[in-house]
Amino acid sequence: MQESMSTSRGGFPVRDLRSGFLVFLIALPLCLGIAMASGFPPVAGVLSAIVGGVVVTFLGSARLTIKGPAAGLIVIALGAVQELGGGDLVLGYKRALAVGVLAAVVQILFALARTATAGIAMSPSVVHGMLAAIGVIIVSKQAHTVMGVAPEGHEPIELLAEIPHSIANANPEILLLGAMSLILLFGWPLLRFRWAKAVPAPVVVLLTAVPLGLFFGLDHAHDYHLFSHDYHVGPEYLVQLPGSLLDAVAFPDFSMAFSSASLKYVAMFALVGTIESTLSVIAVDSMDPEKRASDLNRDLLACGVGNLASAMIGGLPMISEIVRSKANIDGGAESRMSNFFHGVFLLAFVALLPGLLGEIPLAALAAMLVYTGARLASPVEVLHARHLGVDQLTLFLVTLVVTLATDLLIGVGVGIALKLVLHLVRGVSLKSLFRSSLRSEQSGTVLNLELEGAATFLSLLKLRRAFGAIPETVTEVRVNLANAALVDHTFLNRLESMSQELTAEVSILGLEEFSAASKHPHATRSKRVA
Repeated sequence: MQESMSTSRGGFPVRDLRSGFLVFLIALPLCLGIAMASGFPPVAGVLSAIVGGVVVTFLGSARLTIKGPAAGLIVIALGAVQELGGGDLVLGYKRALAVGVLAAVVQILFALARTATAGIAMSPSVVHGMLAAIGVIIVSKQAHTVMGVAPEGHEPIELLAEIPHSIANANPEILLLGAMSLILLFGWPLLRFRWAKAVPAPVVVLLTAVPLGLFFGLDHAHDYHLFSHDYHVGPEYLVQLPGSLLDAVAFPDFSMAFSSASLKYVAMFALVGTIESTLSVIAVDSMDPEKRASDLNRDLLACGVGNLASAMIGGLPMISEIVRSKANIDGGAESRMSNFFHGVFLLAFVALLPGLLGEIPLAALAAMLVYTGARLASPVEVLHARHLGVDQLTLFLVTLVVTLATDLLIGVGVGIALKLVLHLVRGVSLKSLFRSSLRSEQSGTVLNLELEGAATFLSLLKLRRAFGAIPETVTEVRVNLANAALVDHTFLNRLESMSQELTAEVSILGLEEFSAASKHPHATRSKRVA
């Protein structure tokens, strides 16, 4: 299907240009902040987004997604920099770039093997638990930067416990910058005025924080006296950038590329990045006004090539990022050219006006990250998991706690293993879990799909393949689950998402044969006991 474009003279994609500019305004501070929190130079995040827009767009990426660094990979990137550098952050950064190169190659192999669709089988509760843990970690680290204090702890729980101490010892001018930024970030979306909705909150933060930082004289080192105490401010509280874009280019250090520590981060980057990116593409496709389904493997291939290019020049890993993609759709984007324009605007700004970026206070960027982390770890996520049933709440909390106590890979692995155990406890056999069948029969304009075995995340791939092969003459699809041993939350959740990509109407039959874990329509269901 060809992409439609809103055009003016000469067929120029005007709406994509406008939405690309809007996304650029949002992306600029977020890219700087994500890189800073990842232990990379701030400009590395912008390099990643430039590659994601200017290069990846033409490799067949999903139409309305925006490619760039994401908060979900911060913890992995920072861990790689700190562990591989052994205390030398510059060396750790260059060795993390080598990890990025290898992870990109793995993603390319995933795409060529056509395994990207496996991402749809990931349990939403496990994913949300992982993201909530990432949110807690981000808040624990960035809250101190908002106050201008260097914490002593390193682990998330230690850093959270130190927040009261940082509040008591905060640098007043930096705290004012950070607190004002947080108030704007949380309060601006609540304004009901049309003009307020037209201006993204991160832009408002920059328009407020940069002048205030200049007023406080952060661009030159000096002390000030307040409340019977002396405080110091200076350029160390501002974003540090190279003199030109070429100076920002850095090359990987492959000296530890195949060590066990590096390979651990290669696996995390490749797996978590692939899953996040794939789920983002599916979510964005469901928001597409034209309901166009993307080729997930082709998009992963484009992301993999983009990550390879980004890591080779010093950039962060990228994914199809959901928040910027949502802003892209809200801005009226109609084709992948909006992603290209967002990259062009970033390139032009960094190349022509690098001095302006150097006036951004770190406290403002840290506030944006605290806001992002708070949204990822919102109590609303816990309540949502509870509404889905005790089983989904258990998966969410266990993944969250284990991830905080260990790392992302172990947290996600434990979450998946626990999900299988819960199904076995419900009486589902191993054979039913791992061996399901899907029968297809067309009658006129109706396609009947009957699933036998367990309707779990493991059988979703068969269903997606069946959906992808539906003839254009079909106007209704009936998915019969009456003979399934169990119907889990992941299956029902992803079935709804996939249904939104079809022009045919989808109905589910046989659910009355099951007992639901809660009243939620996506709750896990097991066979009624006679």
